[in-house]
Amino acid sequence: MGTSLWWQDAVVYEVYPRSFADSNGDSLGDLTGVRQKLRYLADLGVDAIWLTPFYPSPLADGGYDVADYRDVDPRLGTLADFDHLVRDARDRGIRVLVDLVPNHCSAEHPRFRAALAAPPGSQERDWFIFRDGPTNWHSMFGGPAWTQVPDGQWYLHLFDSGQPDWNWQNPDVLAFFESVIRFWLDRGVAGLRVDVAHGLFKDPDLPDLDDPDPADHPSAYYHRPELHDLYRSWRAILDSYHGDRTAVGEVWTEEAQTLRPYLEPGGLPQVFNFQLTRVRWDAGELREAIDAVQTLAGGARAPWVLGNHDVTRPVTRYGPRRARAAALLLLALPGSAYIYQGEELGLPQVRGIPPARRADPRFRRTGGRALGRDGCRVPIPWSASREPTWLPQPAWWGRYAVDAQRGDPGSFLRLYTAALAMRRDHPALGAGSMAWLEGGQDLLAFAREPGFVYAANLGQVPVAAPPFRKVLLTSEPAVRDVLIARGALPPGTAAWLGR
Repeated sequence: MGTSLWWQDAVVYEVYPRSFADSNGDSLGDLTGVRQKLRYLADLGVDAIWLTPFYPSPLADGGYDVADYRDVDPRLGTLADFDHLVRDARDRGIRVLVDLVPNHCSAEHPRFRAALAAPPGSQERDWFIFRDGPTNWHSMFGGPAWTQVPDGQWYLHLFDSGQPDWNWQNPDVLAFFESVIRFWLDRGVAGLRVDVAHGLFKDPDLPDLDDPDPADHPSAYYHRPELHDLYRSWRAILDSYHGDRTAVGEVWTEEAQTLRPYLEPGGLPQVFNFQLTRVRWDAGELREAIDAVQTLAGGARAPWVLGNHDVTRPVTRYGPRRARAAALLLLALPGSAYIYQGEELGLPQVRGIPPARRADPRFRRTGGRALGRDGCRVPIPWSASREPTWLPQPAWWGRYAVDAQRGDPGSFLRLYTAALAMRRDHPALGAGSMAWLEGGQDLLAFAREPGFVYAANLGQVPVAAPPFRKVLLTSEPAVRDVLIARGALPPGTAAWLGR
C-alpha cells in the first residue's frame, strides 16, 4: 500500500475481552479465549487488535477503573497468558495494542488507598485531586464529580466515584505512567490506545463552570494545552522502540478543528476521529465530516470509526442495509480504520437487558434514566446455541452467530471478509488521497487512484452510478446485477467499482 509505517493504513479490531470469547465456561471472556480466536481474526483480515482493559479491577466501569496497571485480572488470565497471546498473534501477522487509562484509576488502586489513609496536604494526596470543598462540576456518568471522604475533603472523579482522577500536575504521576508505558512496550505490544486523551490535566484553579454539564469542547478539564508537551514526551518513548510503535488517543470533540493541536508534528502518532459516529446518514453531512478530517491530517493520523464500546451500534443507528453501505465507506476511506467486535456480524444494540443485570455506571448514577452502554457490550455469538454470559444474550442472538454467517454469501461476515481482502490487495486502498465525484444530491462518491470508485446511494430512489468498468464489491449481492444491467444504485446501497 506504499506506506512506511504499518499503522498508517492498518485495520484494527477492537476486542472487549469480557465479551469476546470464553475459554473456560465461566460466562466471562478471557485472554485465552482471544488467543483461541486468532485464526478467526486472521481469516477476517485485520492487521491488529486493540484490547480494552484486562487489568485487575473491581469493575466499577467495565475495567476502566484500573487497580493495577502492570497485571492481568485473574478472572481473565495471567501475564503469561498475555505473553502467549502477543506471541501467537505475531505469528499470524496480527499486532496487539493495549488500553492505557491515564485520566483515572480505581478507588482500590494502592496509591489512592494510601491517599485516603494520609492527611490533607500530604504527598500521598497530591497524586490525586483533593480539595476542601467541591466545585459545580458534573460527572460524565451523571451526578456530581466530587465525593467527600471522612476527614471532610473531597476528591475529583470526572467519571464514577470509583474512578478518582490522577493529578497530572504532579511529576510523580508523569514518571509513574512512563514506567507503565515501558512495561507494556517491553512485553512486545505494538502500541497504546489512550483513554480520555483529551482529559488528564485540569485547570489548577478548579473553577466553577458557567455550564457544569459535561461537554467535549475545550474547558477547565478537557483539551488543556499542557497535554501536548506530555504527548511529545510519550512520542519520544514510542519512537525509541525502533520507530514502529504507535499510540492512538481517544479524543472526543464537538468539531474537527479541535483535533488540530493533537496532530502537530511530534505528538501522538494518531488520534481517533469520531466524525462518522456523530452525523446522520446524509450525503452532505457525511461529505462535510470526511472533508473536515481530510483537511486536518487524513485517516492515517486520525483513523476512521463507525462505533466502539461506548457508542450505539451502527446497525441500530442506520438500519442493516445502510450499515452495510457504511462498512464499505469505512474501509474505502484513506488511512486507518477501526472495527469494533460484532460490527462484522451486523450485531444491533441490545435494548432489553434487565435492570438487575446492567453493569454500566451511567445507568446506576442516573437512576436508570440513561440506559448506558451495556447494549453494545453483550458478548458476541459464536454459535447459535447460547451459553451463559455475564451480560445476557437475547433469545434471537443466535441468528447473528459466526457459524451461521460463514456459510451465507449475503451475510455481514462475508461482506467484511471480502472487503478486507480486497482492501489489502487493491493498490488504491489504504493510506493515500481521494477525490470527490459529483452526482445527484443523494450520491456519495469518490475516486481513489489507481482505478477505484466508492459510490453510495443515501436517498430513497435509485440513482445513477459514476461511470465504471467493473463491479468489484457491493453492499448487497443483488446490487451487482442492477449495476451491470442499469448502471444504477438502489436506495441504501453502496458499491466498490473499478474504472
